[in-house]
Amino acid sequence: MIRSSLKSVVTTWLTGLLALLPLVLTLALLAWIFSLLNRLVGPSTLIGQLFAVLGQPFSSNGYMAYLLGSLVLLASLYPLGLAVQLGLRRPLSWLLDRTLRRTPLIGNFYNLADRFVGLLDKSKNPDITTMAPVWCFFGGDGAAVLALRPSSEAVELEGRAYCAILIPTAPIPVGGGLLYVPQEWIRPAEMGVDQLTSIYVSMGLTPPGRRNVEQSPPVVIKP
Repeated sequence: MIRSSLKSVVTTWLTGLLALLPLVLTLALLAWIFSLLNRLVGPSTLIGQLFAVLGQPFSSNGYMAYLLGSLVLLASLYPLGLAVQLGLRRPLSWLLDRTLRRTPLIGNFYNLADRFVGLLDKSKNPDITTMAPVWCFFGGDGAAVLALRPSSEAVELEGRAYCAILIPTAPIPVGGGLLYVPQEWIRPAEMGVDQLTSIYVSMGLTPPGRRNVEQSPPVVIKP
């Protein structure tokens, strides 16, 4: 009797924990993001002090000056974006190629960041929008992996149709692996490239939604 009552209490407690866990994980993720931003651009950092300098003419309070400086910087992004749309992108890219990209160590970090931004920027990397998110079931019914299919065409290897897929890495999906897997392992995923990217960036915290396991379209085999 006591054992049954204890089991019921524990079950009810676990039910409440599972109901609250998504909210707790969401808040923990937001806290981690704000903590990271504070360490990178907070008032005590070098960049934060630059923000404070921008807001200093409007307020003598340090934190208020930082806030106003941040708003000034955010507002300045609009004319910068307008200038890029009007033709500044090419000379700006040329300047960055001549400076940051050629700087040892810094150039490697900049190239990585530029690839990541290019994955999200459709205007900068329009080819990414032609890729189709797919599910790859290894072995035909084994582990499922979200991947990008660059082309609907398949190639014939040793008399069998294979498809090329790109498997990104988390949380920065600019790297990964290029695999050729049997065509029958591939199923279309009912999502866009943006949603696939958000899943990898969130390290799986963003759910993939309803899985689409419809049969793949007919294969065009190119020997």
